[in-house]
Amino acid sequence: MRAVLMVAEKPSLAQSIAKILSKGSCTSRKGLNGVCSVHEYTGIFQGQTVRFKMTSVCGHVMTLDFIGKYNNWDKVDPAELFSKAPTEKKEATPKLNMVKFLQVEARSCDYVVLWLDCDKEGENICYEVLDAIQPVMNKGNVRETNVYRAKFSSITDIDIWNAMNHLGEPNHNEALSVDARQELDLRIGCAFTRFQTKYFQGKYGNLDSSLISFGPCQTPTLGFCVERHDKIQSFKPETYWVLQAKVFKGKDSPLTLDWNRVRVFDREVGQMFVNLAKTSREAQVESVSKKEKTKQRPQALNTVEMLRVASSALGMGPQHAMQIAERLYTQGYISYPRTETTHYPENFDLKGTLKQQTNNTIWAEEVKALLSTGLNRPRKGTDAGDHPPITPMRAASEGELGSDGWQLYEYITRHFIATVSQDCKYLLTTIEFIIGTEAFSCSGKTLLSPGTPGDISLLLVYHAAIGYTTVMPWQGIPPEETRPDCERGDSFTVDEIKLLEKQTSPPDYLTEAELITLMEKHGIGTDASIPVHINNICQRNYVTVENGRKLKPTNLGIVLVHGYHKIDAELVLPTIRSAVEKQLNLIALGKANYHQVLQHALDIFKRKFHYFVDSITSMDELMEVSFSPIASTGKPMSRCGKCHRFMKYIQAKPSRLHCSHCDETYSLPQNGAIKLYKELRCPLDDFELVLWTSGARGKSYPLCPYCFSNPPFRDMKKGMGCNECTHPSCQHSLNSLGIGQCVECDSGVLVLDPTSGPKWRMACNKCNVVVHFFEYAHRVQVAQESCNACDASLVAVDFNKTRTPLPAGETQHTGCVFCDPVFQDLVELKHATMRHSMHRGGGARRGGRGRGRGRRGNPKKPKDKMAALAAYFV
Repeated sequence: MRAVLMVAEKPSLAQSIAKILSKGSCTSRKGLNGVCSVHEYTGIFQGQTVRFKMTSVCGHVMTLDFIGKYNNWDKVDPAELFSKAPTEKKEATPKLNMVKFLQVEARSCDYVVLWLDCDKEGENICYEVLDAIQPVMNKGNVRETNVYRAKFSSITDIDIWNAMNHLGEPNHNEALSVDARQELDLRIGCAFTRFQTKYFQGKYGNLDSSLISFGPCQTPTLGFCVERHDKIQSFKPETYWVLQAKVFKGKDSPLTLDWNRVRVFDREVGQMFVNLAKTSREAQVESVSKKEKTKQRPQALNTVEMLRVASSALGMGPQHAMQIAERLYTQGYISYPRTETTHYPENFDLKGTLKQQTNNTIWAEEVKALLSTGLNRPRKGTDAGDHPPITPMRAASEGELGSDGWQLYEYITRHFIATVSQDCKYLLTTIEFIIGTEAFSCSGKTLLSPGTPGDISLLLVYHAAIGYTTVMPWQGIPPEETRPDCERGDSFTVDEIKLLEKQTSPPDYLTEAELITLMEKHGIGTDASIPVHINNICQRNYVTVENGRKLKPTNLGIVLVHGYHKIDAELVLPTIRSAVEKQLNLIALGKANYHQVLQHALDIFKRKFHYFVDSITSMDELMEVSFSPIASTGKPMSRCGKCHRFMKYIQAKPSRLHCSHCDETYSLPQNGAIKLYKELRCPLDDFELVLWTSGARGKSYPLCPYCFSNPPFRDMKKGMGCNECTHPSCQHSLNSLGIGQCVECDSGVLVLDPTSGPKWRMACNKCNVVVHFFEYAHRVQVAQESCNACDASLVAVDFNKTRTPLPAGETQHTGCVFCDPVFQDLVELKHATMRHSMHRGGGARRGGRGRGRGRRGNPKKPKDKMAALAAYFV
């Protein structure tokens, strides 16, 4: 029997699609990577009975990076990254072993059906999957006969079966356009980022950003925020005066009238008009005009509009909103959330989609009324040729989706119902008044509705009159805007006339919604990448998110943008990136050559980079005004091993130590606290050790500032502390304090934390596993001997007489923490609470604990006992 491999983009998608296609009769098992499941069933494919295997990847299988030596910031000139530095595809998440997993599942398969997301990124992942599996698949006659692409926009039975019955081919041009964008962003971003990060972090101590990054999309995004900030700062308020009149008729509430001259900038002139108006105690109605107006229902929903509303109305950041939308999509509640289209296809089942919402009590009446009277034809929108607009695909409740999920789903559903509802019609009434010689006016809006809904007949009339605002009430006509009935010649009594002093006000900081609009208008990013660029400028500390989701630039963000403008404005203006995006779209359409577009863009930015480097002093002049030199920043912490003077600890990101006498800066682990470690010194370089900790519930380990940046042994890398140091005799090294291989990760070693007493613990030097043991012991030491069963180092424990948990009141015992039954109840595994990833600056060292003492190879994991302990811990 032939076999068909089917690959989706996420495990949850694979499960849903397999369930639909197998009609619930598939069997499931975990793949070798432990993350992706494989769902198997027998069915018909191309007229023959086959064995289907449905599995998934977890996003991109591969990522683009420079080959090894070009990732060394210290040894590579950033200018080389534009052309000289070779790139290679590496596994995006090595620990998933995705390539090996796909190859194991693809072996002996005859066909592959690619169920990746139907956008450009999805097409690119298609070819990453094919590159992995085609060498091991059964060879067909030609490639096209065994590779198929499924096109779908929602996880519904109809859409999935329709995709399966109309399989196509992956789009190589769209995949190439993604390859081009990845290479441009990598080469341009890394070159500028490395240069300006090293240049400015070496000079200033309070930049408070771990990376001074540049991005072809990220930087223009920041530019929009700083442009608004500059307008606010340069704004000069002007004083002006307006006349305010209040009139009333009978017992009606007073009306506040607007002055037809609007405002004057001279107080004396304003006072003159007040005096002229006060000559009359009555306001005469000069005219009453009534015009029927229409407030149009919305167009179908696309990604950008969804993100705008999520930010401005729901208080969700774009990145968070996109993550929620993707979850709703994979669970089958909404259609594909990445689309630029605002026009429903002609064959879109509007009525069927609407019927699914008839049982939701929140909008059931409006939905039933629409189904009874007939759906209104949606407004014509833009067909971008990608996916249908975002719509609900099945009914849901808040209990199913959670708070944020429900808020977004509710808006998407209300928006969809509104698109097939009637426009909102209202009457605009404008009343013109004369008071003395001055003209005033007021206007109001009145809904063209005969009343409010009672029975179904009234409901239908009501719905037809009010239209879409019944389901989007925030866009309705406020009742306070209505005005009293009156006719020409009617008189109103003047209640008061006064002169109000006001000032012109500056614009406010950009909101996320406004920024999204600007990015879309200028072609910066795509519907999928816009949230990422906004999130990046927040993460880099270039802007902060204030109340109302307003984006306020920091000093660093402002200085960078002003510096780019001084050197080369095109680095920050949206024009050049917009032009590149158009060229990338031409690649996707097959109208431009991949290599030519890539080379042309790189040539432009290479010249700009050289000019930027030559002119960096222009930006540095701005930096000097806003930031402090590194030598005058920080507080004394530990002694330098070269001059024996105190080095200063700079806490602002990236935290580091600086010796002003030697003019040297030493990196430190990030996202934790640093303190002096008992004034102990490294035996290799005489630098005082410091202790890094992520908090009381986290990990901690000592490190030598010099060794951390300059690894002393060949088997060490940058960013390693004493818990990974292979010094053969130092009391703080892995050789002295390492106990045994980690119970969870393959490459880590559990190392005793000598500072943790009396709540003793050992922690993995690779992952976040922490093992608590021997609470309130007086002393815990790693012994010279090893366990015969598992090769872990024995531990010598000395308890207080009054608090010893050892049998028969003994106070001392030496044994294996994994195998010794005396220790079994005294060991507890937890996971460290980490503030963020540590940004250690170096890759993890492979292999065992390397304790030396004549021992060869890696320590063995204790077999049955270790497995039992691991299961017990978890």
